[in-house]
Amino acid sequence: MAPRHTPTIRQRRFGAELRRLRDAAGMSAPTAAALLGSDRTMISNIEAGRFGISEERLRRLASIYECNDPELIDSLAAMTGGRQAGWWDEYRGKIPPGFLDVSELEHGAARLRTAQTAHLPGLFQTEDHARATFELPVPPLQRLEVELRVAHRLARQSVVTRETSVPYTGTIHEAALRMQIGSRSIARAQLRYLLNASERPNVTLRVIPFSAGGFPLLDSSVLYAEASNSQLDTVQMDAPTGAVFIDSPAQLANFRTRLDLTEQVALTASESRDFIHTIIKEL
Repeated sequence: MAPRHTPTIRQRRFGAELRRLRDAAGMSAPTAAALLGSDRTMISNIEAGRFGISEERLRRLASIYECNDPELIDSLAAMTGGRQAGWWDEYRGKIPPGFLDVSELEHGAARLRTAQTAHLPGLFQTEDHARATFELPVPPLQRLEVELRVAHRLARQSVVTRETSVPYTGTIHEAALRMQIGSRSIARAQLRYLLNASERPNVTLRVIPFSAGGFPLLDSSVLYAEASNSQLDTVQMDAPTGAVFIDSPAQLANFRTRLDLTEQVALTASESRDFIHTIIKEL
């Protein structure tokens, strides 16, 4: 089996958890490989997401590592086997791989939580707003890449609009709401779109007004993707070099706390809708 050159976020997350199980067992890669009947290179490739394994091998490894968490093992078992192509795969090689990883992360999540201070959530951007956003980079992107990124961003919205939609809680700072990306008419249409989205039963949008002062995620743009098992949660943050993914237990716990505290200073969902209405009138 040839190793994958570019493992997806799901594949890397699976491998990282197996590495934690091995570390928790205090077992070296060569020892684990010997007990599994393979070699050290195989274990390293599995933990890096470059090789997949069958459910049978996954359960053998869990037994070797003396993992006594059947729910975690079952969740990991659900991640084995052949990977089905997602809609985002049609963009592979056309836009940065981090964009595709975010799509895959959102698609597989049991619940999504975000905090945005400078940008509006990608899942709720209009076509015109998204296009204006992608026209900002320096040096400018080629027109084809702009349009591909816009199409991809719009396609991501299916995660909150499909029949089996994902529960979503988004916290947006007033600065992001007032920042005019594109023309005034584009900004108004964008805010009206947010209002409509906030009426969905699976969507909760809350605003942090300037008057709230500081809060734990003041300088961050965070996507927290909850998995069916909390040990498999993942955080994604934006950085100048692209998407950054975080999955260590200590950092996940820290981000959960920071999101909780950030949401506590936000307006209620109803107050937030009234607040957005006010901003629209002021545009």
